[in-house]
Amino acid sequence: MKALVLFSGGVDSTTCLGLAIEKYGASEVIALSVFYGQTHNKELEAAKKIAKYYGVELKQLDLALIFADSNCALLSGSSNEIPKESYAEQLAHTDGKPVSTYVPFRNGLFLASATSIALSRGCEVIYYGAHSDDAVGNAYPDCSDAFNDAMNRAIYLGSGEQLRIEAPFVRMNKAQIIQKGLALKVPYELTWSCYVGGDTPCGVCGTCRDRATAFAKNGIKDPAMEVKKV
Repeated sequence: MKALVLFSGGVDSTTCLGLAIEKYGASEVIALSVFYGQTHNKELEAAKKIAKYYGVELKQLDLALIFADSNCALLSGSSNEIPKESYAEQLAHTDGKPVSTYVPFRNGLFLASATSIALSRGCEVIYYGAHSDDAVGNAYPDCSDAFNDAMNRAIYLGSGEQLRIEAPFVRMNKAQIIQKGLALKVPYELTWSCYVGGDTPCGVCGTCRDRATAFAKNGIKDPAMEVKKV
């Protein structure tokens, strides 16, 4: 019984990894980290450190070519700047469309690719860290409950009823995820979420604001802001 975890090195996927390890044991868990053409490699560096911390196998996959035509603000070569606003502020001027940091169908492509790897490695479940905050206002439509249900059905059928996906946080907000992770002693000080590369998180992009608020709701400061390098 093995699990594959889609693993970015951020808060949500690291908490997913902690959950999978708690259930299956580190030797039965594979972490899959994906390069998709992002402007920096801080997430990938964090993923390596966290995988080493837990003692789990880490596989890396390059899907950058698939997203080469996108003008998403997260991708190298984009003409869009990374917004220095909260997600709520960004959604106020998107006319119901996803925010500029939405990578087109990223979770769908990640899950489809992970399915092939998971089946080849004898896994029975794929974990990923979609949560309800990201789905609000259609900001990231591939994080919604409806999307998760549809992908789960497709993967279950397409795998010959051998594989399913698990999004344990799809009905939870980030503060609740962190509460769960703190109980699991997840090494949040090793995680990286910031959309901007550098030695320390920028503190002003949407994801920096989101995680800082979530940690504050749990009565602590974001550990990533306490260290000089992640």
